[in-house]
Amino acid sequence: MGHAVAASAARGTRGAGKGIPSRIADAIWGLLTSVDFAVLQITALALLAVVGMVLKQLPGFAFKSPTDYTNEMAKLHEQYDAVIGVDVVNALERLQLFQVFTSTWFSVGIVVLILSIVACTIDRTPRLWRQSADVRVAQPDAYFDPRLPDRALMAGVDADTVARVLRRHRFKVRRETAPAADADADGITWVYGDRNQWTKMATLITHTGLILFLVAAAVTSRFGFEQGLVVAEGQSLTVQPIGTPGLLLVRNLGFEAPGFETGRPTDFTTRLAVYQGGQKVAEKTIRVNDPLEVDGYTFHQNGFGPAPQLVIRGADGEALWDAPVPMTDVAAGSPFVQMTVPGRNVILQMVLRKADDGAGVLLVLPFRVDGANPDGSPIATGLQPVALESGETARPGGTDFSIELRGFGQYTLLIAKKDPGAPIVWFAFLLLITGLLITFWMPRRRVWARITTGGKAALVVRADRYVDVGREFGGVLDDLVRARGSHGRESPG
Repeated sequence: MGHAVAASAARGTRGAGKGIPSRIADAIWGLLTSVDFAVLQITALALLAVVGMVLKQLPGFAFKSPTDYTNEMAKLHEQYDAVIGVDVVNALERLQLFQVFTSTWFSVGIVVLILSIVACTIDRTPRLWRQSADVRVAQPDAYFDPRLPDRALMAGVDADTVARVLRRHRFKVRRETAPAADADADGITWVYGDRNQWTKMATLITHTGLILFLVAAAVTSRFGFEQGLVVAEGQSLTVQPIGTPGLLLVRNLGFEAPGFETGRPTDFTTRLAVYQGGQKVAEKTIRVNDPLEVDGYTFHQNGFGPAPQLVIRGADGEALWDAPVPMTDVAAGSPFVQMTVPGRNVILQMVLRKADDGAGVLLVLPFRVDGANPDGSPIATGLQPVALESGETARPGGTDFSIELRGFGQYTLLIAKKDPGAPIVWFAFLLLITGLLITFWMPRRRVWARITTGGKAALVVRADRYVDVGREFGGVLDDLVRARGSHGRESPG
């Protein structure tokens, strides 16, 4: 107790002589190197990750524009308002819990955890170095006490024999002989064998791998790109916002889904072309597990659906719309889409149904927006609906335009992804595996032998906990028995 009080008083005395900045730095360093603090950080990040997996997260493209964000948040309100209430959903949005993995909380947590691992690594490195580099060949007699575990006594061997056997077992051997002035140890030779001396330093490789994993996560969350692209057959779409240097453009050259007519497609593929600066730079038929990679971007086949080819003409015959309309939503189990007629205050709601003969029928439900209510909701007036089969044209009552359904095509849903953290992840994985392999497959083993001039040897073995000491030490002893004279005796401790 007296020593503890004295040590505490000494620490207090040393701390009292430091300025406030030094004491703050010491406190921060102590916190970063604390195992308890590391466990707390990992627990907090794990809880945030659980929240991110339980709550539906905003897609990456929601942050490309205010309109996209508003639309995606409206979907989340529709999903959660009735369950947990509007106020709770708004609070979760303010806390960034619908974007956990790119939130300020998660980013700060990752950065602090990186700093903690770096601090722990720096703090442990001198001790690891000393444990590996500092070797004491000569040990006191009490160290070889045969009553202690992992000891053995043997007669009839000399220092050269012990050194030769240890080298045969791939130990690095060192020797020391007692100085002549030391009467108590006169004639004693110590032989020390060390195998995999620097294994503990592999911890630094493992820690570096862990740090790089976290760095990769931070890089991907901040600088990664992920965008859903809905591209109808024969149509093109830009990947990045207009004006981005090196802008990429994808074109759906053709979509196939064998068996789609029966409702059971066996496969679906897209013949995809990618253009940059007006020049085609890549073309490939992609599948779900066979994407196209261009300029660091990966284009995955993610889904498909119907895209009726519509032509909308005004009263004077001018074309207001002439393009496929991907039906990306579902209403009552049927493909659904809503679009605004260009140049008109009319919105078309369209549902795809199947007639009794199996032919596709497009139900068009138009309504006019005549203003907004005080709460912001639109004032809508329903117009006459129409039903179109392929090749038919109709003019909804109350409108000044006609709608022609030229046919049914397909759209493909692509996921364009750029992950700048991927190369870091692979390098981190290599370091982590290398460090673990060295740690578990090359554990350190050490043997000390104290040999007198009469050929009596006392041996001690020390090894990491992954080593079968009995088997390996037994192998060394067996070789020593075979190498000594027939008169030698072995007494295991």
